[in-house]
Amino acid sequence: MRMLVDVKDRLEQRQIYELLELSVFPDPDRLVAVLSEYKENSRLHLQGYEDNGEIIGIIGYETDEDRIATIRHIAVHPDERGKGYGRGMVLHLLDAADPERIEAETDEDGVNFYRSIGFTVHSLGEKYPGTERFRCVYVVEPDEEEDD
Repeated sequence: MRMLVDVKDRLEQRQIYELLELSVFPDPDRLVAVLSEYKENSRLHLQGYEDNGEIIGIIGYETDEDRIATIRHIAVHPDERGKGYGRGMVLHLLDAADPERIEAETDEDGVNFYRSIGFTVHSLGEKYPGTERFRCVYVVEPDEEEDD
């Protein structure tokens, strides 16, 4: 059975740690800081995509009072990529957080993922030496049913 589950209380588990590591700049100190942020900040949410008891993907996001959800981290196990799990996690975010807008920042490796699921992509230039960054934005359209 596949579903998204809250994994903030499971940050020490190897599966969670390794998936989060995939979405954090390869710096052990940065990963420790990110883990600490998820533990301490109630505005940060971390969900795991569970399939038969195994966490195969994670999505970490922040919500604010303006109904903006910011994707902080998203990763799918390398063996499970290209199967729609990333898209599914973003759809879950739409349902769970009910945002007016979703934002994310990514590099060249991740920009096509966001573009393929309907995000508008803007270059931020070379934020770090040799690394172009992109701001990805998805504006949620109101349901047609709400217009009746």
